[in-house]
Amino acid sequence: MSRYLEAKEMYAKIGIDTDIAIEKLMNVPIALHCWQGDDVRGFDQKVDSLSGGIQTTGNYPGRATTPEQLMADLDIVLKLSPGTKKLNLHACYAIFDDENGGWVDRDKIEPKHFKKWVDFCKERGLGCDFNPTFFSHPMCDPLTLSSPNEKTRKFWIDHGKACIRISQYLAEELGQECVMNIWTGDGFKDIPADRIGPRARYKEAIDEILSEPFDFNKVKPCVESKVFGIGVEAYTVGSAEFSLSYAAANKDKCIPLMDNGHYHPTEVVSDKIPALLVFFPEIALHITRPIRWDSDHVVLLDDETKEITKEIVRCTDLDGRVKIALDYFDASINRISAWTVGLRNVQKALLIALLTPDMTNLQNSNNFTEIMVRTEDIKTMPFGDVWAEYCRKCDVPLDNEWFESVKKYENEILSKRG
Repeated sequence: MSRYLEAKEMYAKIGIDTDIAIEKLMNVPIALHCWQGDDVRGFDQKVDSLSGGIQTTGNYPGRATTPEQLMADLDIVLKLSPGTKKLNLHACYAIFDDENGGWVDRDKIEPKHFKKWVDFCKERGLGCDFNPTFFSHPMCDPLTLSSPNEKTRKFWIDHGKACIRISQYLAEELGQECVMNIWTGDGFKDIPADRIGPRARYKEAIDEILSEPFDFNKVKPCVESKVFGIGVEAYTVGSAEFSLSYAAANKDKCIPLMDNGHYHPTEVVSDKIPALLVFFPEIALHITRPIRWDSDHVVLLDDETKEITKEIVRCTDLDGRVKIALDYFDASINRISAWTVGLRNVQKALLIALLTPDMTNLQNSNNFTEIMVRTEDIKTMPFGDVWAEYCRKCDVPLDNEWFESVKKYENEILSKRG
């Protein structure tokens, strides 16, 4: 505690109240993606590997294979991570049993197939975001919403509409808004003969999905772009230009979502956040760590993560206009550690942003020398002591403490899974 009081005094000298920063951070919801725990397999299909433009690598033991296992693993992460959390589900995590009539295909899923997830969230005070699953399914031909095959397209439109209804259910049951993200891996491996046709069909399909009634105050549909994926290297239907244009043309029922792995290597989402917030009341983010492309590595406390969170704080003062979620999946390391490291790092980055003084006046007076000096001086401020106090207030382990419990859980639980 004495170290925190010393840090508090040091930050006070540069105009920062660390108690206020901690209090703000405690109330920022971050959506924890369920698919890190089972390598994006889900429970509705028997799949040996992913398809549709995505892929996981590695075969670390202990992957969750049942809803009960996945929930147990999530519980460990929730206990090890401070702050306010939400759950983020994909449609493929529907739970089918005799109570709700057994298995149905994705175009027929209903809110009842997610009741156990609602119960899970209610018991832990979580909100829940949602995602239609437009991949790893026999009805990918390989296209989905942009397919020229009317039967294929209708199947996926019906799936999207079902997901709108489920998102409304999640929002109403849990009393928190549900961000519903539309992403498909539609595209071509080599240069297409027709580029506009798939995009016109994609637009019409999303229009149909969003024609399903919903309360925009409770459900926040998003469109997410991508540069390319495995097997669709030459052309992606839902490009950045398409997705942003669609959201701009449909502000009354849709918001843009940026994944910082879904752009060219020299682009940074941190610079795009203030650009979009000039025009959009709300935006959504998937925070990941790309290495050269959308490789979905575990989020580190790296420069771009810190710049992303700085822009969230600078532009919105954490007023909820930016919806924050994680999106990565590493099957080569302990999955619970991957979850925990990423979630804690996003919160660390947000705290660093909250502990950074506003230097707008210096910029407006062209005093870039002082901006540079102050920015560099802040890097050696005792951030770690404030982070430790935040963890104590949230009643979670400090750094260098939590990993032992993960190793114990691995030895006692994960290592015994088939």
